Amino acid sequence: MLLENKVAVVYGAGGAIGGAVARAFAAEGAEVFVTGHRRGAAEHLANDISARGGTATAAEVDALDEQSIERHLQTVIDTAGRVDISFNAVGLRDTTVLGVPLTDLAAEQFVFPITAYATSYFLTARLAARRMVPNGSGVIMTVTALPARKGTLLNGGYGPSQAVKEAMTRDLSAELAPSGVRVVAIRPHGIPETETMRHSYETRPPGRTWEQFEDFLAGSTHPRRTMRLEEAASVAAFVASDRASGFTGTVVNLTMGSLDD
Repeated sequence: MLLENKVAVVYGAGGAIGGAVARAFAAEGAEVFVTGHRRGAAEHLANDISARGGTATAAEVDALDEQSIERHLQTVIDTAGRVDISFNAVGLRDTTVLGVPLTDLAAEQFVFPITAYATSYFLTARLAARRMVPNGSGVIMTVTALPARKGTLLNGGYGPSQAVKEAMTRDLSAELAPSGVRVVAIRPHGIPETETMRHSYETRPPGRTWEQFEDFLAGSTHPRRTMRLEEAASVAAFVASDRASGFTGTVVNLTMGSLDD
């Protein structure tokens, strides 16, 4: 298995992508510590992973609170001895930042996702790195999105927030790679199973059905279909593994041709 004997922490595991990644990590042999802003969703995921033969422990962690992250990581160290993989899939529940033209958006609304996404990724990455560097190994990961690199409509500060995470991935790698710690992001696009896509659809002007919105997303890809959660999660598991040792300071493009790299 790709991740046998690895210890992974997944933030935002209650969401679709975080949950899929946690399942993929566990299926490849990792001991997974799943966290969420509310314990219920993380607990349900941990039970599901355990029922499938994996090893998972759930916890409530506020991924915007440094002390909350710190306390949980110490629990992981006390339990498993180390952290090999940190994956940040934290998403925002506030949909008021979507669907409003930039010219009508308040400055506070615009910067909110930029600050929140950047803060969460920075804190989880920094605190994980402090545990990984002394061991001379580790993988820090996050998930971004197509608006980081391509202009999109009515997404407020979401695109800039993802661009910040991609820039942070490169900078973290430049600093940490000499110590044996890799930093990589994955960039899927338009996964209908995620809340982000549902919110995006709901904040668009009326007149288009959900099926038509899915067709719109699929139309920009080379295979003319949308990506599935398990596809993105499988790539994340590979990138987190030792077989992907050459990946660092980069963003893995999973937009299926919607964006040229």
